[in-house]
Amino acid sequence: NQLFDQVLLELRLNAEQARQLSEWILKQALPPKVLRQNLVDFLTDRNIEALDEEFRERATGSYWVVANLFGLKNALLRLRTYCLEEPEGAEAILEDLLKDINAPRRLTEILQNLSLQNLPVSAVRQLRRALRDGIQDYLRSQGPEVIKGLGESIDWEKVASLVLGRLRNSKALITSIDQISADLALILERYLERDLESLMMQVIPVLNLDQVIADKVNATSPAQLEQAIQQIVRQELQAIVNLGGLLGFLVGCVQVLFLLR
Repeated sequence: NQLFDQVLLELRLNAEQARQLSEWILKQALPPKVLRQNLVDFLTDRNIEALDEEFRERATGSYWVVANLFGLKNALLRLRTYCLEEPEGAEAILEDLLKDINAPRRLTEILQNLSLQNLPVSAVRQLRRALRDGIQDYLRSQGPEVIKGLGESIDWEKVASLVLGRLRNSKALITSIDQISADLALILERYLERDLESLMMQVIPVLNLDQVIADKVNATSPAQLEQAIQQIVRQELQAIVNLGGLLGFLVGCVQVLFLLR
């Protein structure tokens, strides 16, 4: 409905578009050869009889005399025969006829004035409903095949490179990247504050850190393990000695203060 209301309903060709479309119709869709074939297909015996009877019933005045004395049947039969036996001559006549009636200009004017807004409201609603139902039925029956064919016809790598290239050079992205980074950092910070503990409780069993530490210790030789322990002990003992010296200095200072008092 939106496609119909916003695009098709207000669609109107300008002068240049109408001219190009009329040229395409007369040269590609309905050239003299196609018109001759359509004329032959239309002039069946049944249609000729119907046209002759309709002309006899509706003709008045001088046309009534022509219709009832001569009729259209013989003329239409001769026209069909001529189109079948002399195709080149019939096509030349049709081409001259199109030029005489100035078909390109007339068709251009018709296309330029063509608009769905000129139709009655009931006709527009019926057309919109028919278009909607037709699209839905087509998608139900042919949708998967169409989407599959469309996917196979697109060079996704090229499209992705094109999109990424445009995004990389986009001024809007460059100016907003700092704000995006700040927002992402804020989101990550809030997420970690809320779920860090539970996340680590889930990660530790997966990483199996206890087993990793045990394997690391088992893989260390006794000499390397003894050296590492001695280094740790020396560092800790030196820290104890330094702490003892600091405490002794502080106690001595306190005693001196008491003596001076």
